[in-house]
Amino acid sequence: METEIVAFDNAVHRDQVIDLWKRVFAYKAPRNAPVLVIDKKLAFGDGLLFVAVSDDRVVGTIMAGYDGHRGWIYSLAVDRKHQRRGIGSQLLSHAESRLASLGCVKINLQVLDGNDLVEEFYEANGYLAEPRLSMAKTIQANIE
Repeated sequence: METEIVAFDNAVHRDQVIDLWKRVFAYKAPRNAPVLVIDKKLAFGDGLLFVAVSDDRVVGTIMAGYDGHRGWIYSLAVDRKHQRRGIGSQLLSHAESRLASLGCVKINLQVLDGNDLVEEFYEANGYLAEPRLSMAKTIQANIE
């Protein structure tokens, strides 16, 4: 089975991505609802949402962001049945290349504390843990 990394197409990939994210991430917070995340990303219009497709099925995703200085990696997910085949690394490399082509000088990402397997994956792909405190504020008015 060959896997291809392509730009997200809402008409083709939306339902499959929503299903994948529900299974892989199982987020409970409304701000992380797949429908909301996809709609907000598409409204932003930066073209930095990609899917891994195998046999016309979405088997992985990655979303990137760029603010003109730093890049970010979000929502890297690979269907459990397709893990350990290099798809996650392919997705990450694709997003990194797109960010680099935009002039990005550094890429950041966050991993939930204690998620050792994910941390090991990123380390194997050249990422290093930095001593930072991640802080956040939710803007409830923007969560539908």
